[in-house]
Amino acid sequence: MSQSLSPSAQKVQDALRQHGLSGMVVELPASARTAQDAAQAIGCEVAHIVKSLVFQGAHTQQGILVLASGVNRVDEPLLSVLVGEPIQRAPAAFVRLKTGFAIGGVPPLGHAEALLTFLDADLLQHPVLWAAAGTPSAVFQLTPAELQAVTQGRVVAIH
Repeated sequence: MSQSLSPSAQKVQDALRQHGLSGMVVELPASARTAQDAAQAIGCEVAHIVKSLVFQGAHTQQGILVLASGVNRVDEPLLSVLVGEPIQRAPAAFVRLKTGFAIGGVPPLGHAEALLTFLDADLLQHPVLWAAAGTPSAVFQLTPAELQAVTQGRVVAIH
């Protein structure tokens, strides 16, 4: 772990503290941009990686965050039903505007705006999870209960 965190990773570390979590942001020497990359760099199963996927409502332009297990694909038609409007994958500029972070490093907390959040029910079966922490090489560890508490995400079967 480096002596000081990059500004984006420090933002996540600060958000963890504000939520009363003891997790420490770690900046890895290798990229953790994909769930597979993150699992390999950390030495855990891909299912323990929390993918942060940002969508936008087609009509409302609402930001929608899906926190999914690294092994699962989001069923976008199902997500549209849950949201109550058609959805689309958010473009990079939208993700940056709504979250304050770039794609590949979007954490589950510390966003620029409140996002409608859905939590993949499969994440709840693991004792420990790893999530992005602001950059493609920064991660932090937390429990499913902590993830649910800090995000207030609605737990759903998302795949």
